[in-house]
Amino acid sequence: MRQLVYLFILCLGFNVLGQNKQLLYNVDNLPQTLLLNPGASHSFEKHIGIPFFSGFSLSAGSSGISVYDIFQEGGDFNARVRDAIFNLSDKDFFTVNEQIEIASFGWKPRFKDIYYSGGVYQELDAIVYFPRDLAILAYEGNASYIDVPFEFNDLSVAAEALTVYHFGVNKQVSKKLRLGARIKLYSSIVNVNSTNNRGQFITRTTPEGDNFYSHEVQNASVRANTSGLVSIIEQEASPVARAILSKNLGIGLDVGGTYTLSEKWTASGSLLDIGAVFHRDDVNNYELTGSYDLQGIEFIFPQVLDGTATTPYWENLEDEIEEQLPFNDSLQVNYTTWRPIKANAGLNYGFGKNLFGDCDCTNGGKNQYESNVGLQFFAIKRPRAINSALTAYYDRRWNRLLRTKLTYTLDAFSKRNVGLLLSANIKNFNVYLAADNLLDYPNLAKAYNASLQLGFQFTFEPD
Repeated sequence: MRQLVYLFILCLGFNVLGQNKQLLYNVDNLPQTLLLNPGASHSFEKHIGIPFFSGFSLSAGSSGISVYDIFQEGGDFNARVRDAIFNLSDKDFFTVNEQIEIASFGWKPRFKDIYYSGGVYQELDAIVYFPRDLAILAYEGNASYIDVPFEFNDLSVAAEALTVYHFGVNKQVSKKLRLGARIKLYSSIVNVNSTNNRGQFITRTTPEGDNFYSHEVQNASVRANTSGLVSIIEQEASPVARAILSKNLGIGLDVGGTYTLSEKWTASGSLLDIGAVFHRDDVNNYELTGSYDLQGIEFIFPQVLDGTATTPYWENLEDEIEEQLPFNDSLQVNYTTWRPIKANAGLNYGFGKNLFGDCDCTNGGKNQYESNVGLQFFAIKRPRAINSALTAYYDRRWNRLLRTKLTYTLDAFSKRNVGLLLSANIKNFNVYLAADNLLDYPNLAKAYNASLQLGFQFTFEPD
């Protein structure tokens, strides 16, 4: 059982975090800013991405443990694992988020202050909460925890791979206000969801019973829902075919806007992935329910050589447990999962000279300043809580070729997260590279999170 705990801790150190793309938010010369806020201001009038290369993002980390915490040289490995188990809480979490833009395009019709954009991207998103009670039980057993309950609700997992088809509209509705919306069609490739578990295991003293201890499972209700998983594992379906269009579809909406407070101040905000996926195909559910009380096994030994058959104690025990705690692996019940809704809010102050003349006509006639500073707030709804982050940034457009953005972010993973974006335009060809948590790059094993975003695309700004 300890080997399973070691494997789980190992996985934690290499898990991936995050959907917060603070380095790309509100960068008006990058089309990716429209995916973070469909109502964002932008400086281009047309864009087209290089298929599979216009946008890629990946982040890595955990909220309570680093690779170095477990695998540093010297000391006692077992002691470090034990410290990790007891230092982590059931609110610590480990997530995976990866995104690849398969296609990306957008255009502004002539003589209209409106921008259309669309495309396709593939996304993998998962979150695992640390099952503290179950980890302690697996690592140390129950001998030292008499009358202490181990909660099953510590087990909480949600994971999904899906393809997203999207189309958005961005419009200047007044001199100060720009609004946008994006409709999304979700095509789920694989989904695993087990987030509403309950029950407990407890060992009690029984001075008046048949044994010294009783082992009780109380009101267990543990369920895992999956779709698309079994057919892919058994190679009955192609992941590529499911990625193009599966039968497990959903619909979602992004909304956002930008408001000009004054000549130099702007505010922006967005709500993303307001939607759900309806799982109706290749659905398999696994459920364990019931209660059970074991006070030991009474062995009755027959006389030797009298021909009496031995009592099948273990078979009887197994049958009794299965009767009281039935495990059903043949369910095929349709279910619905809600997408993790995300919120962004930003406040920006522009200063310095305008590098593009007196008017930026794609942004309501407002100037584009060479420098911007501001704050951005990000939040995401997860199964147990809302996780949030706050970013301060300095954004500088040096000339028509080069732009940089420097960020400092506070979140559940780090209080020293410094990031940098580099964006270069060579005529109409744009390349950007953004990296997070730069202070830990000399020794990434000590980092609680790190991220990378990059892309290659064509953008066309007004002459």
